[in-house]
Amino acid sequence: MTTVRRLRRSHWLSVAPLLLVLTGCTSIGSIAGAVTGAVSGGGSANPAVGYAVGIGTKSAVDSLTRYISRQRQRAGQDQIAAVVGTLPVGQSAPWQIRHKIPIGNQRGYLTVVRDIPNALAPCKEVIFSVYTGKKNEGPRGYYATTACQQERGWKWAQAEPATPRWNLLQ
Repeated sequence: MTTVRRLRRSHWLSVAPLLLVLTGCTSIGSIAGAVTGAVSGGGSANPAVGYAVGIGTKSAVDSLTRYISRQRQRAGQDQIAAVVGTLPVGQSAPWQIRHKIPIGNQRGYLTVVRDIPNALAPCKEVIFSVYTGKKNEGPRGYYATTACQQERGWKWAQAEPATPRWNLLQ
C-alpha cells in the first residue's frame, strides 16, 4: 500500500468519529456502513465484499441504536410511573430521569388526574410535562398517559403513539 493511500485511510478513520457526533444518532448506522464498506471493499479489491460488509455493519449499528434508545425510553417511563404510584388523585410532583451517559436527561412535573379501577390492576391516568436540560426553558410539551401497579411496582401501561416526545420510533 502506498503512503498516499495509507494517509487517505487514516484521514477517514480519524474523521469518522467526528462525523458520527455531528450527524446524530439516526445517521450512525449509515455512516458506519459506508466507512466499513469502503475500507473492506478497498482492502479486498472486491466491491461485492465491501457492499456486503457495509450493509451488515449498517444493520447491526441501527439495531444497537434502536435497542439503546428503547432502554433509555423505558427508564424515563419507569421513572414517571414510579412517581405516579406515590401520588393520590389531584396531586402533583416533579419527575426526573438522569442517564449514566448524560445525554437526553429530562425532567418535568406530573399530575394524577384520575384513578382507573379494574379487576387486573389499579391504574392512574396522569398528565405530565417534559423539560429538557436547560434551566430557564418552558416545557417542550404536555402529555397524557396511564400507569398501572404490577408486582414489582408501577409501570407505564400505554402503547407509545407519541414518538416525537422520545425522538425515535420504538
